[in-house]
Amino acid sequence: MTMTHSKKSQSPSFLVLGVGSFAHSIGGALADAGADVSTYLTRNYGHFPPSLIGPTLASNVVPSPVPLLREQKIAAVIPQSIDWAWQPWADDLVASGVGIFSPTGEAMRIERERDFARQLCARCKIAFPKSFVAANRLAAEAVLAKHPRPFVIKNPLCSPTSPVHTILCETVADTRAWLRHVNYAEGVFLQEYLGRAEAGHIALVSGGEIYSLVTNQEYKYAFNGNLGVVAGAPLGGLVERDENDRYGLARALLHPLLPWFREVNYHGPVQVTAIKTAAPPPGKWHVIEYNIRIGVTSGPMILRMLKNPAEVVLRTTRNEELAPEFNDGLNFGCSLTLAGYGYPFTQVRGPQLPLEVEGKFDCDVWWNEVARGADGHLLATGQRIADVIALAPRLDEAIARAYANIRKIRVVGSYYRTDVGQSLWPPGNV
Repeated sequence: MTMTHSKKSQSPSFLVLGVGSFAHSIGGALADAGADVSTYLTRNYGHFPPSLIGPTLASNVVPSPVPLLREQKIAAVIPQSIDWAWQPWADDLVASGVGIFSPTGEAMRIERERDFARQLCARCKIAFPKSFVAANRLAAEAVLAKHPRPFVIKNPLCSPTSPVHTILCETVADTRAWLRHVNYAEGVFLQEYLGRAEAGHIALVSGGEIYSLVTNQEYKYAFNGNLGVVAGAPLGGLVERDENDRYGLARALLHPLLPWFREVNYHGPVQVTAIKTAAPPPGKWHVIEYNIRIGVTSGPMILRMLKNPAEVVLRTTRNEELAPEFNDGLNFGCSLTLAGYGYPFTQVRGPQLPLEVEGKFDCDVWWNEVARGADGHLLATGQRIADVIALAPRLDEAIARAYANIRKIRVVGSYYRTDVGQSLWPPGNV
């Protein structure tokens, strides 16, 4: 598909860097708000869904998106992953002057380097779990011997291609067992396990100020009851409109960073994920990580909640003062993921399978690893099939609508969590 298309008069043009439901949902929300949207496909799957929104071009066809910026008069680029910054064209993209809906340079370290985030929290007097970096198994086991407690094992450098993805250990024995099996190519980051009372808060930083948007919850475990492994991406999520920081996450964990945000000219999204401790001091939020995106599950809900999403995104990329306006009544959102055969065990691969839809959807359904077959019917081509997202004035309404719609999709061997909202909410609960 070519990238040439007609422009709406005075409509901003966005280039999404991504694939699947992320590109489909972000692009769809912006297109519905009047923007022109194109997608530069950065991975080798999920190419069909973003084509439903606008023109697409694959990175294996055109090695750099930068020439497209002038050709398409792109106003801003929206990356799916922080990995864009390590592509051979990254410097040219930054030098182009086109807005990027992401912090750049030094500001990216808050997500990219886990130990940098720890040091920054210490500097700004923000609570952070006791954490260590170990270069190899012997060093990691020495840390555990000196500090016998359960640890969450992570890669020191955050990336979708990291050799270690989050391994949550709830006992010392769990930790010891896993340390024998992880890939130490980049070392490991050992972060003290503080429990399951997890929640997040998402804001925008622009013009040297912080603008709270939502408090959110991600259901990261693969199965009902928060059982199984931590999946590569959440199986569900909740958001609550929260520009006034009802649960105090922004006050405790984001606002102390304001001097640093200004120092590094940070402008873009910021998400903090935190644990509320039960042990002394009880009820205190501790950062477990920062992300510099609006989230794969939460981002589509946030853009739908806003009356002026295209304007907010564009002004953020220009580091300008913001005035987010929310749609009346869209106070809560629920996101459910339809997982395919074998998920989350990505080494298990199934065949392409027919996808059937019974009835009409009355909420957003964003396809992920889905394609259209030669006969025109949809096929599930991978392990994450769709994200179903509903917004409503009340949380129970949003949850009920999301479930009513996900039940309309049928793919053999697929599943979804049926208990989203029954735990982990309100924020700080387990």
